[in-house]
Amino acid sequence: METNLFRALKSRNYKLYFTGQAISLIGTWIQSTALSWLVYRLTNSSVLLGTIAFLSQIPNTFLSPIIGVFLDRFSKHRILIITQFLLMLQALILSILTLTNQIQIWHILLLSLILGIFNSIDAPTRQSFVMEMVEREEDLSNAIALNSFLFNSARLIGPSIGGFLISFLGEGICFTINAISYLAVVIALLFMRVKPITSTRTSHLVSELKEGFYYVFKTLVVRHILIFIALSSLLSAVYSVLLPIFAKDILHGGPETLGILTSSIGAGALFGAIFLAGRQKIKGIEKIIAQSFGTAGLGLLAFSLSRNLYLSLLSLFITGLSFMLISVCSNTLIQSIIDNHIRGRVMSIYVMFFMGAMPIGSYLGGYLSKFVGPVYTIHLSSVLCFASCILYTHRLISLRSYIYEILEKKHLN
Repeated sequence: METNLFRALKSRNYKLYFTGQAISLIGTWIQSTALSWLVYRLTNSSVLLGTIAFLSQIPNTFLSPIIGVFLDRFSKHRILIITQFLLMLQALILSILTLTNQIQIWHILLLSLILGIFNSIDAPTRQSFVMEMVEREEDLSNAIALNSFLFNSARLIGPSIGGFLISFLGEGICFTINAISYLAVVIALLFMRVKPITSTRTSHLVSELKEGFYYVFKTLVVRHILIFIALSSLLSAVYSVLLPIFAKDILHGGPETLGILTSSIGAGALFGAIFLAGRQKIKGIEKIIAQSFGTAGLGLLAFSLSRNLYLSLLSLFITGLSFMLISVCSNTLIQSIIDNHIRGRVMSIYVMFFMGAMPIGSYLGGYLSKFVGPVYTIHLSSVLCFASCILYTHRLISLRSYIYEILEKKHLN
């Protein structure tokens, strides 16, 4: 059992990373829950909830492709150490302002934008660094699934802790805990043994950026995956940003309700991550992506109609499971078929589509909710999920043969 589920942990560097992230990601989700509750408590505005999420995510759209060029030239290990320190500083400033009762909405807006800038560097670096941390290429898919396992374990634990901490100690303590948690990743990175990078690239940065986009859009599978992963991110952001409204106004709960709603999403995603971590074959995951769009639509439809906490939790469990399967399967497919010399640029463009669609979804979710209400906004999201399921299924015939041909050449099953 251990050999199948956790085989990537045999790689020393990945084991260190896994341990550090296990602590840090819990802090990240505690802060995320506290921040959304703080914003809604101060403003009672769905538009501002969407705006905060928009600012924390939009830099990925513009900066990630540029970052990718540097990732193929310089040490990803060193870049990660720097970004973790910067993220810790952002959380610390947010903590101090909140604990001293100086926090204002413009502070949150500015710090959210800064967080987005730091994450636009950190996210593609982490995505492309996975390949360097695992010692065997065949363990790559397991490492990607374990990353999702970590992320969603934290999403299961962190929001619940955050909800209770908000009730008893306030949002500021949540931000402090997150700042401290970054030390775990920094220490893990410092203990890694990483081979020095010797870049021989002499071409212009703009030329390399163009090469990355050309590679992405000429490769059939990558092109289609990017389109659908952007749709998935947009739709998942719409319902995520509205959770405080459902928790407070529709289910008539408090921060604890928001915490367990978010945790239910994490529980579903965690279940899916365990399933994928134990799966050794890459072939067939393209079908999982198509089916998951359909189940995501069912989950969102049920959640929008529910006025019962337990039904809402079950609906979000299904939704979290579905969007996680789309994300991890798409990531695995791309990382399995792309060439190593261009990995940093391709994964940065992947992050641009994946995370760049989130601010659009967040803003649209908050804006539409103001005019048609949160329930009808989620209704629309579910319809778009069903449409995506139909479109992706239609494209499977042409995609599958292309995917399997590349996997056979790379001796991956």
